[in-house]
Amino acid sequence: MSYTTNNITKRKFDVVIVGAGGSGMRASLQLARAGLNVAVLSKVFPTRSHTVAAQGGIGASLGNMSEDNWHYHFYDTVKGSDWLGDQDAIEFMCREAPKVVYDLEHMGMPFDRNPDGTIYQRPFGGHTANYGEKPVQRACAAADRTGHAMLHTLYQQNVKAKTSFFVEWMALDLIRDADGDVVGVTALEMETGDLHILEAKTTLLATGGAGRIFAASTNAFINTGDGLGMAARAGIPLEDMEFWQFHPTGVAGAGVLLTEGCRGEGAILLNSNGERFMERYAPTLKDLAPRDFVSRSMDQEIKEGRGCGPNKDYVLLKLDHLGAETIHKRLPSVYEIGVNFANVDITKEPIPVVPTIHYQMGGVPTNINGQVVTQQGSDGNMVHNAVVNGLYAVGECSCVSVHGANRLGTNSLLDLLVFGRAAGNHIVEFASRTKSHKPLPADAADQTLERLNRLENTANGEYAQDVANDMRNSMQKHASVFRTQALMDAGVKEIAVIRERVKSLALKDKSKVFNTARIEALEVENLIECAEATMVSAAARKECRGAHTVVDYERPADDPVSPMGRDDANWMKHSLWYSEGNRLSYKPVQLKPLTVESVPPKVRTF
Repeated sequence: MSYTTNNITKRKFDVVIVGAGGSGMRASLQLARAGLNVAVLSKVFPTRSHTVAAQGGIGASLGNMSEDNWHYHFYDTVKGSDWLGDQDAIEFMCREAPKVVYDLEHMGMPFDRNPDGTIYQRPFGGHTANYGEKPVQRACAAADRTGHAMLHTLYQQNVKAKTSFFVEWMALDLIRDADGDVVGVTALEMETGDLHILEAKTTLLATGGAGRIFAASTNAFINTGDGLGMAARAGIPLEDMEFWQFHPTGVAGAGVLLTEGCRGEGAILLNSNGERFMERYAPTLKDLAPRDFVSRSMDQEIKEGRGCGPNKDYVLLKLDHLGAETIHKRLPSVYEIGVNFANVDITKEPIPVVPTIHYQMGGVPTNINGQVVTQQGSDGNMVHNAVVNGLYAVGECSCVSVHGANRLGTNSLLDLLVFGRAAGNHIVEFASRTKSHKPLPADAADQTLERLNRLENTANGEYAQDVANDMRNSMQKHASVFRTQALMDAGVKEIAVIRERVKSLALKDKSKVFNTARIEALEVENLIECAEATMVSAAARKECRGAHTVVDYERPADDPVSPMGRDDANWMKHSLWYSEGNRLSYKPVQLKPLTVESVPPKVRTF
């Protein structure tokens, strides 16, 4: 049975939000409270969104445990980003941080408490007092289930505000009119297999990351980069996709995440000689150096033969010295993960860990208000941040660039809250001035119909998961913790071949009701956009910066031209990858904050 324009239903909303994780629900809460008619689409029940898996905390300079202020947080985030973060956006986020945490507290989020009743805070990687002097307690935590507590709190508030949730719906494509404005989305209702057009004055992408482009990932199976795929197909560039964070402590062999909160509470990393090796690489912050730094140090230990286990392919995370009481109080989920995924009792013995892909620093380019921005004009008079009317993006799928080339732990939950709220406020203001919907273009659903019918009518193409697995293995091989130019160049060619295979996916089962094979095939079409964006952007960036470490360009810290391999003269700029023509463009990094002095680039040591 083919999909046709005759069997599409249309519905109208003020705002359509794609994704019901932390950022989508923080935005929808602002909108529903303002009385707007909001539809939130989610592939899974809202409290199953991947934000639920966040463990460690929300970064905010409350100063509950030791002296702290947003200036220190701002400095740490700029330095953590390896000077690729936009300093205006970073200042905005760090200044807003205490406000959004207190918002959650007033909504009833069950934070851990200090004896005096204030919110408990723990140290986290890369967060310091007095501009890098010593570690500081900045992560506001609910044990090691902070994302879980936050997502449930936001869901309850949305239910109270009467937000409309469309559960088990998958958005497929953005609808753009002749002016280039976004006027809604096409979406598939999984339960029936029916196609719908959801018209909206404003569309907000909050679809999370695309970590499933890699074979070993801490990401849920739903993290298939849907918002990125939708944006790329609609002609919008993807920014800084070469930067992927490897979380230092994934359970070896399982990929399940052990929060950085373990090291915040005092856990240490050991090699096969029983050495606390981080003291060599980061003498000041040790195990609490930023994630890209710790991941590379671990990889180095393994490469040089000091890994543990029969194959010497992991290191150990030691927690038993913290005491069983602290572990059960502050890290209860980590204890359970140890038992279930590593067969280890962490109160008695160390747990094997390896760096595992965790977070994308890049995404759909946006400004501080969450509005999606793109380039307009020619080289001579290029406008870099031209707003795409009607389209917003927040959370991991967006790139305001507060994270630059490497994100600090706890800044992801903060990013969700700050920019979810900011986008919500901006949309409310826009809605008050906009009385009517723009008319739908005649070809509103054509792109989606073509995609769906190609799957329906291809008789003997490949199975989606076979192609997806080849893509994941290729990405793992060519774009891992340490990259070489030759590996990345080979990866570009390999992913281009896999992209051609994606064009001829086939379904054995053509039924409509809850056909997960169809959903998976549509997801693979999003994943390949993210994979190609990553591979092409990475191969083009001829330097080391943050999470992008290329062996060919590594230099010592005292190199006069590019210390640690970072080449500011040529590469302090954001990559923009366009799906159409598989081409790259660039835009400058915003080095000027909103109100304070700029933090000038220097060598990153810890």
